[in-house]
Amino acid sequence: MTLEEAQKRVDDWIRTYGVRYFSELTNMAVLTEEVGELARVMSRRFGDQSFKKDENPDALADELADVMWVLICIANQTGVDLTEAFEANLRKKTERDKNRHLNNEKLK
Repeated sequence: MTLEEAQKRVDDWIRTYGVRYFSELTNMAVLTEEVGELARVMSRRFGDQSFKKDENPDALADELADVMWVLICIANQTGVDLTEAFEANLRKKTERDKNRHLNNEKLK
């Protein structure tokens, strides 16, 4: 699935099942919440914390998808074409960082 297709599928889902998009500010709060849930899974799976007995150790993919869902919602409701934005971001990173990481002694 392309980013364009993902944006369309989320928009179709919202219009079919979600009634309407939450406000941009609400979606920003929801994004923060979802990133927190992702952080919880990461800290338990790769960090020093252990899972509580009611937590799913296999929830990483689902939490990443939740973050992506809300990011797509925010892009849709603010008119951002994620394909264009991501391509521009890759160009920016390449121009800015093309040698920075290659020359970073900490990464060798």
